[in-house]
Amino acid sequence: MNTNDYIIRLERNEDYRAVENLVRESFWNVYRPGCSEHYVIHVLRDDLAFVKELDFVMERDGRLIGQNMFMRTIIEADNGRTIPVLTMGPIGITPELKRKGYGKALLDYSLEKAAGLGYGAVLFEGNIGFYGKCGFNYAREFGIRYHDLPEGADDSFFLCKELIPGYLDGVTGVYQTPQGYYVDASDVEKFDKGFPTKKKLKLPGQIF
Repeated sequence: MNTNDYIIRLERNEDYRAVENLVRESFWNVYRPGCSEHYVIHVLRDDLAFVKELDFVMERDGRLIGQNMFMRTIIEADNGRTIPVLTMGPIGITPELKRKGYGKALLDYSLEKAAGLGYGAVLFEGNIGFYGKCGFNYAREFGIRYHDLPEGADDSFFLCKELIPGYLDGVTGVYQTPQGYYVDASDVEKFDKGFPTKKKLKLPGQIF
C-alpha cells in the first residue's frame, strides 16, 4: 500500500448506494450466510445517534474502496452516572484490498478525527488480533461489561480504546449497543433484493 494512492473523506449523499454495495461485498458470508451490514448502515444514517462528522469513505483511483462510521452511545456506570462514548462500524474494505494496510490506515484516521472532536472512548465488537494494532484492548481491562452478557461468558470480542487518556479511570459499568444496530431479518431480505444476486454460504468460522 502506498500512502499517496488513496484519500479519506466524508461520505456524501451520492455515495450511499455505492457504499452499501461496498459493505455488502466486504461482509458477504463472513459472519453469517449473506450479511446484514449493508442494511445496518442504511438504517443508521437516519439514527439520531449517528455522527455525521465521523462518516468516512476511502477512495483509490476515483473508486470507493473502504468506509467507516461511528455512533454515539453510553456506559451505564455502576455508580449511577451515564458516560458518553462512541461505538464504531460497520467498517469495511473492498475484498480484493483486504490485508494490505488500507483498513488500518482508515481506522487510524477515523480514530484521530474522533479524538479531535473531543470524544473520550470507543467501544465495539471486533477481533483483538487486528484492532489491537490500533490501540484497542479488551473492554474488561477498563472495567466495562457488555450488556446482556452472562457472567463468565466469553467477552473477548468486546473491545475498547480510550481517545482521551484516563477518560474511563474509575468507571465500571455496562455498555449499551445503540438500538439502530438491531435490524429485522425480513427487512434485511427485502433490502437485499435491490442488489445483484449473491449466493449465501455456510462457511467455517461464521458466528451466526
